[in-house]
Amino acid sequence: MICCSERYFLRNASPYQIWSRSFASENGDLVEAVVPFMGESVTDGTLANFLKKPGDRVEADEAIAQIETDKVTIDVSSPEAGVIEKFIASEGDTVTPGTKVAVISKSAAPSEAHVAPSEETSQKETPPPPPAEKPKVEAKSPKVESVKPQASKLASPSEPQLPPKERERRVSMPRLRKRIANRLKDSQNTFALLTTFNEVDMTNLMKLRTDYKDEFVKKHGVKLGLMSCFVKAAVSALQNQPIVNAVIDGDDIIYRDYIDVSVAVGTSKGLVVPVIRDTEGMNFADIEKGINSLAKKATEGALSIDEMAGGTFTISNGGVYGSLISTPIINPPQSAILGMHSIVQRPVVVDGSILARPMMYLALTYDHRLIDGREAVLFLRRIKDVVEDPRRLLLDI
Repeated sequence: MICCSERYFLRNASPYQIWSRSFASENGDLVEAVVPFMGESVTDGTLANFLKKPGDRVEADEAIAQIETDKVTIDVSSPEAGVIEKFIASEGDTVTPGTKVAVISKSAAPSEAHVAPSEETSQKETPPPPPAEKPKVEAKSPKVESVKPQASKLASPSEPQLPPKERERRVSMPRLRKRIANRLKDSQNTFALLTTFNEVDMTNLMKLRTDYKDEFVKKHGVKLGLMSCFVKAAVSALQNQPIVNAVIDGDDIIYRDYIDVSVAVGTSKGLVVPVIRDTEGMNFADIEKGINSLAKKATEGALSIDEMAGGTFTISNGGVYGSLISTPIINPPQSAILGMHSIVQRPVVVDGSILARPMMYLALTYDHRLIDGREAVLFLRRIKDVVEDPRRLLLDI
């Protein structure tokens, strides 16, 4: 959890912005684009890719490169309008705030000299003579190569035939994926992970959405989804079982008197977990607006460090991908995570009759060092009761 002073610092990080801008514009006609301040807890990043090339015209504050950090992707912007003269850094380099990335000329016109169209056309015209000779050489090599595999097969008939290396691709792992991998493994190595399950009849909640979805959109300007109800149910359960909202710190237990819910969002670059803060004071509409805003930023890669820092409890909805059941892994340094899954029509017994009902499996993975089975089961039971009968939230029962 980021304290108030840290939040203020991140929102008012102008000293770093001023430093990076003045550092980049001390050379008269030539200015240098540098890596900006990347956040209080981020010290370096990887130059992922350039969005422009030498000779391109750029405007002031236009992004020319992207820096990939452990948490977010940050743009390197041009300090002035001009033409990119050259790049100083290369893709794949590890950079820190203040690292020079590109040199930009404020007065130069866009240059096309680097394109060299005449050289490209001449290269295209000269190849025709060699192709007539190359087929002769290529025709011989396959015959030689075809004999060797047969000899090797005769020598060792039991030797497994592996796919050729030409059919494999090796790429460097993105920093975000490395961060995810390390955190997941740290979670497994640190926590005494245990998962308990329950199932929820979604009939009443789905009827509630159907009955009030139009009025909800008309009044609040946002759709009523399932996540807001599960967040509200989780808040109620965390208030009933505060140990689930706590965390171990050395030889101490820290109880948090606030509830910041992290919502797992899958993106093309990996899983990110933005935080909805102070959910205990939010209504359904506030939660839906918060989720929609964070999900949109996550998809666009626009989440800030502050929006992903902290969090006391996580909800992951694998049901959007069709997952029927799973065992989610705790998001450190939290102590528990709730896993939602797909809604499936299943036969259940209701008042002695077998009926088809929309059912969802719930999974709660918790740190058994801190949370006993009793608290975990009661926590999940509370979520089940609230989701199956949302009126409990109004009556606080």
